[in-house]
Amino acid sequence: MPGTWGIAFGAPLCLMLVACSPSNESKKAEAPAAAKEERVPDVFQVNLDTSKGPVAIEVRRAWAPRGADHFYSLVKTGFYDGNRFFRVVRNFVVQFGISGDPQLNRLWANANLPDDPVKQSNVKGTLTYAHLGPNSRSTQLFINLKDNKTLDKQGFAPIGRVISGMETVERLYSSYGEMAPRGQGPDPSQIEAQGNAYLENHFARLDHINKAAIQ
Repeated sequence: MPGTWGIAFGAPLCLMLVACSPSNESKKAEAPAAAKEERVPDVFQVNLDTSKGPVAIEVRRAWAPRGADHFYSLVKTGFYDGNRFFRVVRNFVVQFGISGDPQLNRLWANANLPDDPVKQSNVKGTLTYAHLGPNSRSTQLFINLKDNKTLDKQGFAPIGRVISGMETVERLYSSYGEMAPRGQGPDPSQIEAQGNAYLENHFARLDHINKAAIQ
């Protein structure tokens, strides 16, 4: 991805998303197709019970319908339960969306989404999918910790926004810094391979999502 975002953010994203992709094509996801049969509300709220406190996110299909529908399915199937906030960069973003269960990552890894047009700006508090490039959104999302409007032209389409608990998001543990290999934080490929056991052994202070639920 071109521009500053491609250097500071895009390269690590590439590593994360590739690391979460299965090497065996026979492991194609079946759960997402079944989940899509349920009609997704035009506006819905996702409550995150985190280790630092509650966070409420309002998701609007009008902003990015494909992304919103996919997030709804992931939450309903419990994908984010137990997830660590593995990338917390102060005054930038908080990122999550690699399951602590490697088998669950493999199940969803092939469920990449066609892009949504960017209709809303990446202002502070918005929730947006991470991506590798065109049509590569999968399970990882980030919450903007400041106005990151430069991301808008890079194809990062917000799907919702934090409506309460932003102070909780800002308290998430951030001292590990940027993720490997650019920093001393977790290596996404190892999260994918070993799950939460890797994080508990090497990055035990990371905050996590106890439960994500649709209200």
